[in-house]
Amino acid sequence: MGEISCSNGISVGNGVNGKSHALTGYRKSCWYEEEIEENLRWSFALNRRDPVPGHRTALVIDGGEGSTAREILRHKPVEKVVMCDIDEEVVEFCKSYLVVNREAFSNPRLELVINDARAELESRKEYYYDVIIGDLADPIEGGPCYKLYTKSFYEFIVKPRLNPGGIFVTQAGPAGIFSHTEVFSCIYNTLKQVFKYVVPYSAHIPSFADTWGWVMASDSPFTLSAEELDLRMKLNIKGENRYLDGNTIASASSLSKAVRKSLDNETHVYTEGSARFIYGYGSALKHNQA
Repeated sequence: MGEISCSNGISVGNGVNGKSHALTGYRKSCWYEEEIEENLRWSFALNRRDPVPGHRTALVIDGGEGSTAREILRHKPVEKVVMCDIDEEVVEFCKSYLVVNREAFSNPRLELVINDARAELESRKEYYYDVIIGDLADPIEGGPCYKLYTKSFYEFIVKPRLNPGGIFVTQAGPAGIFSHTEVFSCIYNTLKQVFKYVVPYSAHIPSFADTWGWVMASDSPFTLSAEELDLRMKLNIKGENRYLDGNTIASASSLSKAVRKSLDNETHVYTEGSARFIYGYGSALKHNQA
């Protein structure tokens, strides 16, 4: 397998599921699978509301590879995408070697910001967004991103930057039958403390060998039917989604009985002092059996 690497632990190579890129040994994206992840990050949210005229903006937190920004820019009503990533070396490497995203990086609707997401949101209080997407690294102990999964971040940093009716989406870790209690359930419960309407959803990601979860939150209800979502996407999206349509959105938010029960019973709130971390597939089951 051919591979290109740089000093910051980033690599691009070819695998069974097509080209992929990894950061410090952890797979971040895979060409044949990323449509699943990116569609569920952005299309799910952008087609759940009518953008306010003149404020058709999206903020991507992290996302230095450019894939989320690329897919958001397919959404014709979007006038501006701000992508904020702290690691300039990662961004520059991806601009050079992830050919599929080069058009996104050169799109005039994209504003690229190299900064810490919390600092950026705190310093630009005059900016508001229709959608904020947390395309974050996993909450790993000692990692750089776990503070961006906390109640205080959601309540005092993210929510004040949303336009009325705005939507926040975050990746939320493994959501499989054995792994969903690691972080997925508590991220869901934490967002419930901040937003009026919270929707957990998931999809199987082959190279993760698990189901992966996301959580969408807003103070406005999500009311569109599968048929209405299909019409909205047909009107708003440039090109055709290979993975996502209205029925797929409906099925993604239909979790198994066991996972729904765990989410309903979850009481843990994610804070800096009581953070949970991803330890690996199945560790939550082992912990519960201990």
